[in-house]
Amino acid sequence: MPLLQVSDELPQRPRRVIVAGTSGSGKTTLVGLIAAVLDLPRVELDSLYHGAGWTPRPEFTSDVERFAATPTWVCEWQYSVVRPLLARRADLVVWRDLPAPVVMRQMIRRTVVRRVRRQQLWAGNVEPPLRTLLTDEDHIIRWAWRTRADTGPRIRALLDERPDLPVVRLRSHRETRAWLAGPLLRAAERAAR
Repeated sequence: MPLLQVSDELPQRPRRVIVAGTSGSGKTTLVGLIAAVLDLPRVELDSLYHGAGWTPRPEFTSDVERFAATPTWVCEWQYSVVRPLLARRADLVVWRDLPAPVVMRQMIRRTVVRRVRRQQLWAGNVEPPLRTLLTDEDHIIRWAWRTRADTGPRIRALLDERPDLPVVRLRSHRETRAWLAGPLLRAAERAAR
């Protein structure tokens, strides 16, 4: 199946959806919006992955295996250790493919707001001091910049493995709003009849 554009109808009402995109592209926000339209449970992978002190939780993979075995869910498509499992179970991929300047603006704003407010994230973690942007090569802003082009090749590889899997490519906030209120909502309404 070719990449679907914003106006293309979905072949069916999705039940297991993964949202792909680089860090800062708005995957988690879009997961919540899709879950609301389809009335599906949403799973935030970051909350399953991060333990105290930003350490990976040992139960992460088994937690993902457990929810992925259920009939309905929406989550982000991240973390290489679980990406193949999620891709096998998904019946729709939504690719959030925003321009790099938009993503970086969102990422920087989000990171600064979280740090200034000392917002508690997963397992009580908070963003590190902003100065670590200069010293930590894996600082989230540097990570987002370094990995910004990784999603496209992953999507193409996934389409080679699963040519039947619908992939919707959304390139802007406008396209995202149109898709949510258009094809996704119509798929949900068709199934409700």
